Amino acid sequence: MRLDRSSDMLTRAQRTIPGGVNSPVRAFKSVGGTPVFINRAQGSSVWDLDGNRYIDFVGTWGPAILGHAEPSVVEAIQKAAERGSSFGAPTELEVKLAEHVCNRVPSVDRLRLTSSGTEAAMSAIRLARAATRRDGILKFEGCYHGHADYLLVRAGSGVATFGLPDSPGVPADFAKHTHTAPYNDLDGVERILKQNGDDIAVVAVEPVTGNMGVIPPQPGFLEGLRELTRKYGALLMFDEVMTGFRVHPAGAQGLYGVEPDITAFGKVIGGGMPMAGFGGKAEVMDMLAPLGPVYQAGTLSGNPCAVAAGLRTLEALATQSPYDQLEATGARLQAGLEAALTECGIPGRVQRVGSMATLFFCDHEVKNFEDVRKADHDRFAKYFHLMLERGIYLPPSGYEASFLSLAHSDEDIDRTIESAKDALRTLAKA
Repeated sequence: MRLDRSSDMLTRAQRTIPGGVNSPVRAFKSVGGTPVFINRAQGSSVWDLDGNRYIDFVGTWGPAILGHAEPSVVEAIQKAAERGSSFGAPTELEVKLAEHVCNRVPSVDRLRLTSSGTEAAMSAIRLARAATRRDGILKFEGCYHGHADYLLVRAGSGVATFGLPDSPGVPADFAKHTHTAPYNDLDGVERILKQNGDDIAVVAVEPVTGNMGVIPPQPGFLEGLRELTRKYGALLMFDEVMTGFRVHPAGAQGLYGVEPDITAFGKVIGGGMPMAGFGGKAEVMDMLAPLGPVYQAGTLSGNPCAVAAGLRTLEALATQSPYDQLEATGARLQAGLEAALTECGIPGRVQRVGSMATLFFCDHEVKNFEDVRKADHDRFAKYFHLMLERGIYLPPSGYEASFLSLAHSDEDIDRTIESAKDALRTLAKA
């Protein structure tokens, strides 16, 4: 497989874009080699500048749940753009989208739209601090909630991929308000709350992690967080930027039956366009300006093209049926990969929740960030390139989740499993 044009484009991009990319994990630093520059996408496939076609399991990092360039979503964007791409004023579609989300997610009475998941999480935490009149945050090692200063402490996603410590440029005075505990460790959470309970405004968590690979919550973990936050007077924030409307019609909170106080949404809610949001109970959300004293704003928040794409996507996911299809596709892929690992005698573990999955090269259960770090990431890098050569495009990091879509066919899954077997056999011989 030749990547001549991608290689040339990277050289050109590095002259004007830091590292040649606009988000670090795209640089392939974790796996090595030349990043693939994508030219177009359709359904379950993407094509690079050299014309190579890949079955795509990045799915634009989650939003492409219906598949790329889904015709009804494209039509919705086109119609919206014909009326004007941005107004900086309220629109009817924003109201419809907010109504749709509030009707689907029991914990959400009000929704405020933003342009990115980072904005959504940052604003939700500001709101929690105002509601509780406290400064502290408790987050989990390896969970990523965007690149706001106080959230880049023991963060996952690209921070983990690049092996970076707490990011330079973050003042110590900001970071000192952020406490961290291991994911799935209720005892650790309670210890922190006992020592700092009067200061902790919010416990922020990915209910299913995706930013250090897929790690489901252990039985009782989310329920325990709900109990502890009530006991110590903190708010519970679910970061459902990845899981929202992907793992269940009402997100992870619908799947596990635990209601947070505030939720950050992203990815699927924008249908592939730059849109996110945060929502919660009326008494908390009504503290936002213009009703209350907590200021949050954005010129492009509620952009009509993004809202049109998001609303059409959510409408297509309004019943359980699409999720049943995604679960069946995910289960088939997981079974095939697990069989391939066993056949080739390579230690590995596929962790999956619905249409999110990660293959960890290890022989232990992965329950937290330390378990992820102990996996064989060098082996993952080799596997990634072997799969890429076979036309399978995976996330270029062992700290990330793969995403399935409704466009992935049985043929796609069969080809992926056969490619994995071939790649794993090659690894076993190395």
